[in-house]
Amino acid sequence: MSDLAAKTLHKWNASFRKGADFDSWGQLVEAIDEYQILARQLQKEAQLPANSSDFTEEQKKIIGKIATCLELRSAALQSTQSQEGFQLEDIKKLEPILDNLLTYNKEFPFDVQPVPLRRILAPGEEESLEMEEEEEGGGAGVCSPDAFPPRVPGTLLPRLPSEPGMTLLTITIEKIGLKDAGQCIDPYMTVSVKDINGIDLTPVQDTPMASRKEDTYVHFNVEIEIQKHVEKLTKGAAIFFEFKHYKPKKRFTSTKCFAFMEMDEIKSGQIVIELYKKPTDFKRKKLQLLTKKPLYLHLHQTLHKD
Repeated sequence: MSDLAAKTLHKWNASFRKGADFDSWGQLVEAIDEYQILARQLQKEAQLPANSSDFTEEQKKIIGKIATCLELRSAALQSTQSQEGFQLEDIKKLEPILDNLLTYNKEFPFDVQPVPLRRILAPGEEESLEMEEEEEGGGAGVCSPDAFPPRVPGTLLPRLPSEPGMTLLTITIEKIGLKDAGQCIDPYMTVSVKDINGIDLTPVQDTPMASRKEDTYVHFNVEIEIQKHVEKLTKGAAIFFEFKHYKPKKRFTSTKCFAFMEMDEIKSGQIVIELYKKPTDFKRKKLQLLTKKPLYLHLHQTLHKD
């Protein structure tokens, strides 16, 4: 083992124990911060190419899995239902693994995967994988043709040039209410504009990861520029918001719920819209509310007219 690898392991172990100590003492904010910082460090190492890392590929897989476990514990601590998530007892099982990383040759104790193995699935593919786990009700969401170029996650598009007499729409995604908000890992929103048949009218955009999770809310505070003038949107069109998060056990990014806004709802100011159960129904034929509780998607609309 190189001196650099030894120093790195020593640093990780110190940070790990610090987070676990905070966790044991009930200092949850400090524990969350320590876990998240360490998780990012481990994820970065796990994704390094072979010629840039002091660890073997097998060791990097273990490093990535430990990072995922730290994320899970961090999410559990931010949830009002933390007893249902990854526990402190689980975290303590990781300490000897990190201590003995260079000689560890047992099966990893948790069924998780490193971050690099995450997949983002097409709507139909996702539903087929999850059908056994959850009763979906209704048909699968409509997957629109690939009419626009591939997008880079977290890359939002700029506002279109103004045109005389035409209106542009900026939507600020403020927050979404969910009973298990704190347990959502790396949540983000996919925003699309669909016609009445579920076909894309504009390029699809993904927001960056949520800015924070607090109580029953996931906060975004991010602006989306709709890529078509309001007057040019077809009759019956709607703007869809799909809330997505990573599922370590399933090893993919999943749609948790969705919401949509129809054309008659486009107006300046605040708007609160209802959340529906997946799969995303772009045709709006078989809608089922996510919950009877007062939890919604909170938006703010700004109209720009030249």
